Amino acid sequence: MPKKTPTKKAVKKVVKPKKATSKTAAKTTKKTVKATKSTTKKTATKKASAKKKQVRALVCAPGGQCFWTTDGTVLEDLNQLQIAFGSMEDEVFLHHVTKEKNDFADWVEFVLEDSGCASDLRKSKKPATSRTVVVKHLRFYSF
Repeated sequence: MPKKTPTKKAVKKVVKPKKATSKTAAKTTKKTVKATKSTTKKTATKKASAKKKQVRALVCAPGGQCFWTTDGTVLEDLNQLQIAFGSMEDEVFLHHVTKEKNDFADWVEFVLEDSGCASDLRKSKKPATSRTVVVKHLRFYSF
């Protein structure tokens, strides 16, 4: 009987994926972070430009709806309110702002029709912080 010669079988080489080294992991992380940052910047820029477009005309309260403080100051608009907050005594402020009420925020919301500013004013507890809130919102007004 003739000898059988062994036949060569095709051997499939199994390639195992390489373990991620710290360098490749760092590169992947950096790419992800960069992608996230660029997306965030684009979104923030769009929101900022949308806010800039919303310029409002400064509302002046009609005579009967002006705000009268306890020290006799009469306020007609947001600009006068921020000036008043700059020199307002704590006692006058605390008369109009308590845990139960905020006369300034109510006036800004219902008479001057700025609910965003009114909402921020309700969070402030001192004349200086209230002034900062009004100054921030005045940026969206044309004079």
